[in-house]
Amino acid sequence: MTEPVQEATPPAQPAESGAVGFGWRRVAVAVAERIPVGEIERIWLFPPVRQEAREWGTAVVARRMGPGRLHVYTGSYGLVVRGRERGQGQVAVEDVGETPDAVLPDVIRGVQERARETDYPDEIAPSAWYPSRDEPSPAG
Repeated sequence: MTEPVQEATPPAQPAESGAVGFGWRRVAVAVAERIPVGEIERIWLFPPVRQEAREWGTAVVARRMGPGRLHVYTGSYGLVVRGRERGQGQVAVEDVGETPDAVLPDVIRGVQERARETDYPDEIAPSAWYPSRDEPSPAG
């Protein structure tokens, strides 16, 4: 479901992190509205793509559902980065489904193919988006 971005207080930006640009902050806020941030176990970011006055980004977010199981979401944004409409855009968070831990790389490759991304995403720590969140329990 794609909804217009509503301004919300973004997570604090950690020092020297490319994981929390303007578009990523909007995705982080939208994800936090759907998922308790203390349950987010892993986040992957595909490199944002810029073309003319627009930028797009896609993230994969994994939420622990129990021993050996993760629930996967994608978060994406489209943002105007130049011109009169600068800062306007959309964010979407989609429920991809539940998967065993061992299958997660295949799920990410599926997202990669659907998003037509050429590179595998970079994994970031959830604390890069949510520095004050409760630390999750150890995986397993």
